[in-house]
Parts: sequence; structure tokens; C-alpha cells
Amino acid sequence: MPPDAWDPDRYDRYRDDRRRPFFDLLALIRPRPGMRVIDLGCGSGELTRELHRHVKGRDTLGLDSSAAMLAKSDGFVADGLRFARGDIADFASGPDYDLVFSNAALHWLPDHEVLFARLSAALAPGGQLAVQLPSNFDHPSHTVATEVAAEPHFAAALGGYVHASRNVLAPEEYASILDRLGYTEQHVRLQVYGPHLTARDEVVQWTSGTLLTDYERRLSPADYERFVARYRELLLPRLADAHPYFFTFKRLLLWGVR
Repeated sequence: MPPDAWDPDRYDRYRDDRRRPFFDLLALIRPRPGMRVIDLGCGSGELTRELHRHVKGRDTLGLDSSAAMLAKSDGFVADGLRFARGDIADFASGPDYDLVFSNAALHWLPDHEVLFARLSAALAPGGQLAVQLPSNFDHPSHTVATEVAAEPHFAAALGGYVHASRNVLAPEEYASILDRLGYTEQHVRLQVYGPHLTARDEVVQWTSGTLLTDYERRLSPADYERFVARYRELLLPRLADAHPYFFTFKRLLLWGVR
């Protein structure tokens, strides 16, 4: 497995903008006393603590595969709130949870119809599913990375690997999946967020904390440096040279109750 390239400080560079979709997702949840909760892809655990407080959970588990991210979770452990290292791709459970929650993590995984069925199987009767998914894969910030990865030198270094941009489905497909899985109520929406960056160059800093980590952990340091330089070279001419730069970023917010 490629090494862990997640850097909590780099990811947190745009902390407020990255947190906003989390709180919008949180607002969709219906808290109940004594909820059992799992947060898939919890990162450092800071937002898991906010989730735990919001639902007043009896037991909340934050799960993440990144040791670097989880190294910060000790500071957020509280009564009824704990963290564990594990790959969310391997998560499976009986009907043990009142809420399965995931913020900006499931887009890394394929076959969402099968994935959502597995997550739904972990819900107790009346349980809720709440998921936020980046859905900006048609933006130059993402398409250019795919182009660079396909260039001969990088394709050889990556063994032909390209970030899986097709994992995330259209909003109506998620609505249909939730209906087929027996959700009696659901809320599915595509929302455009618009962080204002100082200039278009900052898009490279933004993606270096998320999308580009997928290439960083598969390339040597020298090749990754070349990758980012080429990415910057191709990307910037495709973005408006505005100060500030308005970075449109689409995200899907999904909620349902069974």
C-alpha cells in the first residue's frame, strides 16, 4: 500500500473553508438521546468532537487510516468519544449504529451502490446516514492532474495509476440508491461553495492538501516535485487571473433515515 501522505497542517491551511460543508451536513442530522455514531474518515478528530457534541452521542467512534491525522486525535478524546485506526474501505458492521457519518472521505472508494448498501447495513432501525462528497472532478483543478498523470514520464512512474474521479455519482443516482435501500426520508443536494483565494496560484496549495496527496504517496519526492511543477504550468492559464480568485467547488450533501 502507498505510504501515508496526509499532512494535517497542510490540510488545515484552509480550515474554515473546509469546515463549512461539515457544518451544513451536521445541520441535516436529527439528534436523538443516546445515539451510537461512527465517523468514517474522521481525520484529526476535531470535527468528530463537534459531531459528538451535536448529537449528544452515547458512543461515537472516529475511524481513519492515516496515522498522521490520528496522531492529533488524542486531544479530542472525551466521554463517549474514541478513535481508532482502520481503512474505511474495510468497514462492515451489523445494525449497530444510529448514525453512519462521513465527511469528504467516501469519494476515495469505488462502487458507491455497493458501498452505500454496506454502510446502510450498519444502521439500526430508524438509523441515519449522512455523507458529504466532493464533486468537483470536472474543474480544471482536477482534470489537469489527470492530464499530467497520463503524460509518459508520470504514467510510467505511477504504473498507469490515475486518481479515480468517477467514483462520485450524479445527485439523482444517490437519491435512487437511497430509495432502493429503503430510506423513508432523504435529502440530496449539490451545493457550490466558493472560497476566495488570494490568487489563482493558491489552487495548487489547496489541492496539495487533498487531491495531490494521491499522487504524492505514489511518486518519489523528485518526481512529485516535477508533477506539481507541471500541474501548475498547465493549470494556471486555465483559471481566471483574479485577485482574489473565486474557487468554485461543488459538493454533494446526502442524508437519509431508514
